[in-house]
Amino acid sequence: MILDCAAYHDGTSLPAGLQIDDLADAMAACTGPADFVWLFMQDPTYEEFGQLQKVFGLHPLAVEDAVTAHQRPKVDVYPESAFLVLRALRYVQASERVEASEISLFLGDRYVIVVRHGDWPKLEGVRARAEKEQALAQYGAIAAAYHVIDAVVDEYEVIAESLSADVEDVEAAVFSDDVSGADTTQIYLLKRELLEFRRSVVPIHAPLQEVLRRRATISVPKGMLPYFRDVADHLAHARGTMESLDGLLDNVMQARATQISVQQNDDMRKLAAYAAMIAAPTLIAGVYGMNFRDMPELDWRFGYPLTLLAMVAMVALLWRAFKRSGWL
Repeated sequence: MILDCAAYHDGTSLPAGLQIDDLADAMAACTGPADFVWLFMQDPTYEEFGQLQKVFGLHPLAVEDAVTAHQRPKVDVYPESAFLVLRALRYVQASERVEASEISLFLGDRYVIVVRHGDWPKLEGVRARAEKEQALAQYGAIAAAYHVIDAVVDEYEVIAESLSADVEDVEAAVFSDDVSGADTTQIYLLKRELLEFRRSVVPIHAPLQEVLRRRATISVPKGMLPYFRDVADHLAHARGTMESLDGLLDNVMQARATQISVQQNDDMRKLAAYAAMIAAPTLIAGVYGMNFRDMPELDWRFGYPLTLLAMVAMVALLWRAFKRSGWL
């Protein structure tokens, strides 16, 4: 389904409301170096792309990837076009989870086709923002592609800040006095969120660097390089934050495991101390429970209370000894 479609001539948007049947005429009218068609689609079908292939000459492999989705971030270059796959991210505050959505982008000399799967991100506002950047209008379709990529990458930094706050909360809980407040499950889930972040950020970093080094087959005008360099900086910052958080979570996980081990050792020492305190009177009671005829103090009237007093004294001495040694 087409969400938005417009044609641009010399950086100015022509009357909107284009339909699929109008695209051939719109493309034929794009004769200037900055003229192009901007098409925004959601969850397209093969039938819809059938007409687009005729108008724009899209490669069938790229069309297949755009329709089926579930692709890793990548850049595929074909003779007359490029196909980009980006993963858009958003942070859900209620569940503290990172959710991903897929954005596919077809880039040609005279067209940009943006394909979204699902109902987010809301990229409709990107075109309005691009129209305000008159300095980039002269570059045509590549400038439109930049605005889409920039909108996706900018959100990465927002996600990185949110994850940083979550990691700081977990770190504070682990090293607080209330050790029970630190949840190992939460640490693991944060590791999973960082993995989702990594799957979105890392694969697109290398192709973007190739563009900046002018080694990629995608032709980027010299005037656009500073803008793509800015996107690369944001991407590098997000990637660096992700790697730092991942390393920090590893340390937090190790610290938590150490705390659990120490706590278990303390519990075992307490159990051993209490077992020793119970074993001492049990030994005396066991000896006097053997029912032999000739046993010391059996006929002495103070034998029974003296035995009880000995049991209490032994328990008290053991308790004091374990308390001083830190076992209790």
